[in-house]
Amino acid sequence: MSWNISRGVAAAAILAGLTIGAGAQAQELTMVESMTDWSVYVDQNPKVCFIVSQPTKSVARRGGQDVTVNRGDIRFHISVIPGQGVAGEPSFMAGYPLKPDEAVKMEVGGTKFELYTDAAVHKEYAWTAPADDTRLIAAMRKGADATVTGVSARGTTTIDTFSLRGFTAAVEKAEELCK
Repeated sequence: MSWNISRGVAAAAILAGLTIGAGAQAQELTMVESMTDWSVYVDQNPKVCFIVSQPTKSVARRGGQDVTVNRGDIRFHISVIPGQGVAGEPSFMAGYPLKPDEAVKMEVGGTKFELYTDAAVHKEYAWTAPADDTRLIAAMRKGADATVTGVSARGTTTIDTFSLRGFTAAVEKAEELCK
């Protein structure tokens, strides 16, 4: 599937990943609130709100066997960017370069979604197709956890489980702050 990712939206997600993973840059963003397993952040210039969570469980497999791998930060984000008309854009940061042209699979409460990479924007990120954004967020509001399965550029499969405790409150707070 081919589609273009808004560079502003991608930049917000990348900034979120970098800031949370690097304390030196934390001055650029403000964490507004933490709601169970999700945190709400705001950047004022330009106005961007997002929520973010880390996985509660991660497994890596190669050749059907569990393996130990080194990964960078692993995060799931929902971005709200009023200046670009973005009411909620999901993105996944894998913590490694994703296999190009291979969809990342996500499951929430039995409902399946696909996220897509765009190495020209960032090799470690995957986004939903814009038409799926609202449907995925609605499923996440109802679900208990979300499972994201990706394949690295080296062929290792990773399975990350994200708790959805606090998701609804966090996404509502981000929407409120970025009206």
